[in-house]
Amino acid sequence: MAWLFLSMAGVLEIAFAFGMKWSAGFTRLMPGLFTAITGLSSIFLLSISLRTLPVGTGYAVWTGIGAVGTAILGMALLGDSASPARVLCIVFIVGGVIGLKLVSAN
Repeated sequence: MAWLFLSMAGVLEIAFAFGMKWSAGFTRLMPGLFTAITGLSSIFLLSISLRTLPVGTGYAVWTGIGAVGTAILGMALLGDSASPARVLCIVFIVGGVIGLKLVSAN
């Protein structure tokens, strides 16, 4: 169950990042509220997952999901660079997240 909460926290972390972009520095009310809600929800779910997962594993996976998801959606939706070097780095992050899952005792 901890991994499910951690995955949901990671998805909310992606939503949080996009909310920050759309809130324009918290100058727009609805995107700003969306950002605050998704950010707090993400941290809450992360904290629940850390009840059983090691903190290093949980935090690394949470940031990995957020970083990879945000980078991929940024490329797909916002026109961010999709250079081969950038994609390779994303692949390395995904490999690290999968590796942490495989070696985790939980």
